[in-house]
Amino acid sequence: MRVLIITRATLFTSIGGDTVQVLHTAAQLEKLNVVADVRLANQSINYSAYDLMHFFNLIRPADILPHVRNTRIPYVVTPLMVDYSEFDRQHRKGISGKLFRFFSADQIEYAKTIARWAKGQQDLGGYSYLMQGQRRGVEEILRKAVLLLPNSQSEYDKMVGSYPVVPPCRVIPNGVDPAIFHNSVVPKKDDHMVLCVARLEGLKNQINLIKALNDTAYELYIIGNPATNQQSYYRECRKLASVNIHFVKHLPQCELIPFYTSAKVHVLPSWFETCGLSSLEAAAMGCQVIITDRGYASEYFRDLAYYCEPSSPASIREMVSRACAAPPPEELRQKVLSDFTWPNAALKTKEAYLKAVRL
Repeated sequence: MRVLIITRATLFTSIGGDTVQVLHTAAQLEKLNVVADVRLANQSINYSAYDLMHFFNLIRPADILPHVRNTRIPYVVTPLMVDYSEFDRQHRKGISGKLFRFFSADQIEYAKTIARWAKGQQDLGGYSYLMQGQRRGVEEILRKAVLLLPNSQSEYDKMVGSYPVVPPCRVIPNGVDPAIFHNSVVPKKDDHMVLCVARLEGLKNQINLIKALNDTAYELYIIGNPATNQQSYYRECRKLASVNIHFVKHLPQCELIPFYTSAKVHVLPSWFETCGLSSLEAAAMGCQVIITDRGYASEYFRDLAYYCEPSSPASIREMVSRACAAPPPEELRQKVLSDFTWPNAALKTKEAYLKAVRL
């Protein structure tokens, strides 16, 4: 089987969780005798060489629609339907923040797409998206898709409640690379070392994490590069941070190992998370995990993680205190390494591909 994986054009220039997901999925599929070629949305493609297309990021329909219309090859979609609306309406600053208070979630994403296009950061693949809009674009993709491959049942249920036509699904949980994140024995942890591994952007909410831990006994390491269009947010974080807050540039996964090994706690206090790959990686390395109470991550972590209110630095600080005082989360570590790995995800993905080509 030959599968064409198509994803956003900025996959390698603005690295995020989907970058890790796409590359690990493709690599593991190759081990299962599936040819999985990764192509960016703005590249020219010979569709006839493939049996199936696999799109990522349904929230960017302008990237997907030109390919859907250029061929009749069946396709599946990994939606990655992050809901930015709470952050965009209530916490985004500047003129856009004021305007977005009056926009629906679809209107906000449409406006952001047009802004990226105007800055030369996105190719619309023609002008039909300008006329069609965000919501109708997403609906067209859903009508023609054979299967959805959401990362959780919660994500799929949310889509069923949001759109009139949604194809059937096969849930493909996110994962970790067990060849990298595999501590057989969890070493002694630094009870005052806290991590946040994520791209620096408003949605990830590092600023409230900084407010929570400024001038405390904890040493917070924020690891990641600022998002392309959020340099001002990064500068605000740096300006706010006290001496116990440390910023580290984006690191390859293998270079994260010393941080995960030493840290007692990993915090991801986002305004919304589909899962949070760094939370899974940290759990696999024996860290206590603090996550947002927004989104779908609870389907992975259940009652084995600590949940914070992202708008409240006090809530974040309380969860850090509780997590740092707790024993190692061995049950969570074992669950991640048994259930949430990229080889497991690839096997489920291949099964979904086989179903899709039979439909």
